[in-house]
Amino acid sequence: MKDVKDILFICQARLASQRVPQKMIKPFCGTNLLQILIDKVKSSKVIPIENFYLSLYDSELIDLALRNNVNFFKRSEKSALEENETKIIWEWHNKLPFKYVIMLSACNPLLKIETIDSFTKSFLSSEKQGSFGVIAKKQYFWDQNKKMISDWPSHQKVMNTKTMNVTYEAAHCLYASRMDIIKDGYWMDTKTPPEPDLFVMNELEAFDIDYQWQFDTAEVLYKNKVA
Repeated sequence: MKDVKDILFICQARLASQRVPQKMIKPFCGTNLLQILIDKVKSSKVIPIENFYLSLYDSELIDLALRNNVNFFKRSEKSALEENETKIIWEWHNKLPFKYVIMLSACNPLLKIETIDSFTKSFLSSEKQGSFGVIAKKQYFWDQNKKMISDWPSHQKVMNTKTMNVTYEAAHCLYASRMDIIKDGYWMDTKTPPEPDLFVMNELEAFDIDYQWQFDTAEVLYKNKVA
């Protein structure tokens, strides 16, 4: 049984986004994406606020952290611009005193704190060293060679997704793992057993903002579901 005190809850944030400039502090429903995440974490019934950190380089984001009285890790400019090297992107991996880490993203404004709390409880109770948010799909998928990889029931004669067996798609939010493997250049240990737990979540909550059209769509969805 893991102890929540051993878990770092961290969000990487930067203003160097090219597809949606200054996405973290761009006006969004009268607030901004990073503030929405901070407010959610502060309302958590599971996350110790002292375990929550923002990983920041830009002064505007640091000011936001200070105004909210939340911890932040001062990342380097190199880290803020890096796209591939895990040890550089997550340069806090050997500097913050935690055994485990749960990555949170400010790019999922529809993600509920109740879901984050449930994910955390699931990871705490699991014997596995990693957990991964996924979306259950009843859909048809083919690989790069156009060979079907979906599990099509043998009795099914027509295309009907209702009767398909479930395939799981990465939700691209809510990741949990050990801190010490980041130094080896990867995020989650899937090369050796046991594989990480799959945490099935609501697809709408996993709505992710990478492009301006997604930012605009998320505003409409957020207003309808939250405001």
